[in-house]
Amino acid sequence: MEKRTDKNSYTILFAIGMVLVVGSLLAFAAASLKPNIEENKRIEKQQNILYAMGINNNDEGSVTFVGKDVVADEFSKYIKKQIVIQGDKVTEDVNAYLIDVKKEQTNAKAGKTRKLPLFIGEKEGKTFYVAPIRGKGLWDAIWAYVAMDNNMVVQGIYLDHKGETPGLGANIKQRFFMDDFTGEHLMNNGTFKGINVAKGNADPINKDKTDNEVDAIAGATITGDGVAAMLKSELKQYVPYFKTLKK
Repeated sequence: MEKRTDKNSYTILFAIGMVLVVGSLLAFAAASLKPNIEENKRIEKQQNILYAMGINNNDEGSVTFVGKDVVADEFSKYIKKQIVIQGDKVTEDVNAYLIDVKKEQTNAKAGKTRKLPLFIGEKEGKTFYVAPIRGKGLWDAIWAYVAMDNNMVVQGIYLDHKGETPGLGANIKQRFFMDDFTGEHLMNNGTFKGINVAKGNADPINKDKTDNEVDAIAGATITGDGVAAMLKSELKQYVPYFKTLKK
């Protein structure tokens, strides 16, 4: 006599039931964890913005953010204003740091007016303008938080990536590379030039801050090109705003 559990229909129903149960459990877990995930994203963005301004716990060679327990207070202390640039319109928005740069890039490609977040901070009597930007490396996304003065001279930068090659392109987030950008000019005689990541740079110890170049990472040409392209295409979007600061 054939058992009911030997039938194909039983197997199919059992599989469907398991999929529904597991799917429900995963959906519940995702919903439960979402607040924590969003909070971690908020903390990370605030740490990155502060890092670009030089507010961190670095020692001589490390990359160390301010602690999670103090980041909210430090952010409120140093970031005096968050603005959103949308065409000719500039508005204050205390949640500008939550703007999805990738989504805004997609909107721009679709012909929509892009929102550009900018964070205005003050430290030791100096004003910093921090722009979050995103680009493409060798394998996947790269991004940065770039702190500038009102002349678009870089005051600090934090670079990161999703999947660049360890020991090569992944080194864009190492101090020896990021620190080279400090003091570099994005403008040249009133024209936006960006910063080229140059292989065979004639200034390997980076004394000349007006040549619009930093030294490349050996073996990471494509990632370096991606960093240069990101800086040029993304920060150029902010030039009209910085010109208004001169009026």
